[in-house]
Amino acid sequence: MQKDNHLKNEVSYNGVMLNAYPDSIGKKLSDTISMLKKPEFKDVFSLFYVLPTFFNSDLDRGFSIIDYNLNDKLVSKEDLVALEELNIMLKFDIVLNHLSVASPQFKDLLKNGEQSKYKDFFINWNTFWEGHGTMNEDGVIIPKDEFLNKLFMRKSGLPILKVLFPDGSERPYWNTFYQQINYNNIKVSDLRRFKELNCWKAAFIYKKVNKAIEENKDFNTIDLGDSKHLRKEIIQLINEKRSYLGQMDVNAKSELVWEFYEETLSKLKDYGCKILRLDAFAYLHKEVGQSNFFNKPGTWDYLERIKQIAQKNNLMLLPEIHAEYGLGLHDEVAKEGYYIYDFFLPGLMIHTLEKGSNKPLLKWVNDIINKGYKTVNMLGCHDGIPVLDLKGKDLNGNYCKGLLEDEEIEAIMNKIIERGGRVKNLYDPSGRKISYYQVNATFFSALGENEQKLLLARAIQMFIPGIPQVWYLDLFLGKNDYKAADNAGSGGHKEINRTTLSLQDIEEGLKKDVVINQLEIMRLRNTLHAFKGEIEIHKVPDNEINITWKHHEDFVQLKADLKTYKFSINYTQSGVNKAMAF
Repeated sequence: MQKDNHLKNEVSYNGVMLNAYPDSIGKKLSDTISMLKKPEFKDVFSLFYVLPTFFNSDLDRGFSIIDYNLNDKLVSKEDLVALEELNIMLKFDIVLNHLSVASPQFKDLLKNGEQSKYKDFFINWNTFWEGHGTMNEDGVIIPKDEFLNKLFMRKSGLPILKVLFPDGSERPYWNTFYQQINYNNIKVSDLRRFKELNCWKAAFIYKKVNKAIEENKDFNTIDLGDSKHLRKEIIQLINEKRSYLGQMDVNAKSELVWEFYEETLSKLKDYGCKILRLDAFAYLHKEVGQSNFFNKPGTWDYLERIKQIAQKNNLMLLPEIHAEYGLGLHDEVAKEGYYIYDFFLPGLMIHTLEKGSNKPLLKWVNDIINKGYKTVNMLGCHDGIPVLDLKGKDLNGNYCKGLLEDEEIEAIMNKIIERGGRVKNLYDPSGRKISYYQVNATFFSALGENEQKLLLARAIQMFIPGIPQVWYLDLFLGKNDYKAADNAGSGGHKEINRTTLSLQDIEEGLKKDVVINQLEIMRLRNTLHAFKGEIEIHKVPDNEINITWKHHEDFVQLKADLKTYKFSINYTQSGVNKAMAF
């Protein structure tokens, strides 16, 4: 028998965590609160991970932060009071690596250029790489191959966004994640700066330019009639009218950035935050000659500095990191005393239920127990189902095995894709795909929309050590939303798993046994004292699961058949033995 020590001193964080956007249910956060007040939800959740549209944001469904003030279109101070009255603690994100183009800091940079207070708040790509590459014809330094080939990329091409400064020059700024450039139509009045244009010529150019913008044509090919000599100036006008969306990487070598972090963590504490997820923290430290993904020792230095700020604000940190199991980064982070995200569980759960075998899953569970990992786990979430995380990794000629073999991971991917999932990949600097990253699907659809499978997956999750996080859509049997994914365009794959549920959908969902049964199992996890004690993984055939938790005289036991998906839960409550069969 092994003791799960990782929650010993943090009993208040031992409960079940809801995960949703402020407007995932109904139209704003108060609608989710109305749901949580229903009798069916009594004692089910003690934590709520509210995704960052809680703040003012403009891209990537909240992960492009403008500022950390309340988004008053979705959230009110009264909502925070109501959640406190429900004894539900809050988990938020701080997006360490980047801020929105529309943030006050970047807007000041665009307005004031070299004279901006925030000149060094973000990373000028050319300044960073000066002396380590060659300037190309577009005015962008291309790093030497020895540096470029090491970079870890989240999208094809160089991770830059070129922006217009007040002096008319374009400057490339580091942009690891999303970006969008919008060219806005010009007005005839905008052409008045060109004194030689009469009203007819201005009207002609106005029509030609706007047609080119609408048809996304090369501005160098616009027919300007006998005003061709003004092409450079007219393109300059077009550029002045453009607008940006983007997540601009911050420069953590600037003390202004750390002052911003100090202010932000204090603000989040005032909102009632108890757990703080560090989004994209592994990209924050940047150094020439490194991959710029979890650089060492720089990333550790930054984490320690954030940790000191968090401790002043009584915040528990949860660094978010996706990396291969074989790389061992999860182990390094855990050894430093941090909670880690259990990104291994979703893929392992699908493999377990598809293959009817407990081996890889229980290997990971025993890792958690024996190494004392402090984890937050999930099945579905706002992102995709991670698969890269399950892989092995070659380290200096030695192959460190993953939790699954590559062909087993491929089988999971193919099964989810066969059931309608969509794939997200990683790229090298030339734009060549180098690895799959995650598959986007609802967890219910990934399981073939089998209700009994989902119910067993939820039961197993509740018995795994760690804080169980529950995506709202999984609870209500959410299916792949292809229309939403298609409507969101080329980068809209994540919308397949973000369907908004109306309050009527909630009412209808609560009529389904599988929904009520999930809530009942989650309520046990959230309230039984047994889950605060010791865990025992019983030796059983590969096609079974048998897990017991004990605390003094209290116990709770899960027995499951991985072939039929049938299971039972036996437990004590107030000294009375009880049993449930599903």
